[in-house]
Amino acid sequence: MGEPRIKAGVWVSAVLRLGAADGKPGLVVHKGDPDAGGVLVVLHGRSGNIVLSQFRDAQGELAWMRGTGPEPVSDTVTDAYVKKQISYDSDLWVIEFDAADYLPPFEGKIV
Repeated sequence: MGEPRIKAGVWVSAVLRLGAADGKPGLVVHKGDPDAGGVLVVLHGRSGNIVLSQFRDAQGELAWMRGTGPEPVSDTVTDAYVKKQISYDSDLWVIEFDAADYLPPFEGKIV
């Protein structure tokens, strides 16, 4: 049996609280499946946005991929990426944070 996983809705609520405590206010842009939905995190910085996409690595560990690439992108590119991902998976959560340093308010492996 694998490692127990926290429900997506609970994780999102906890991360929003972490963001508020860390000076990185956030909000839910698209509510996904409360039990098992995947998550996209949009980080709004000084020169654009970075979107982190949640996935499981080869060992089954939670990790994050820079879905829009290593450099910040415009709101237009961000919105198009998010819309495309939601069209593939309507259970997807999308949360946004004001993060001038482009670091999420939670710990996680970013690849």
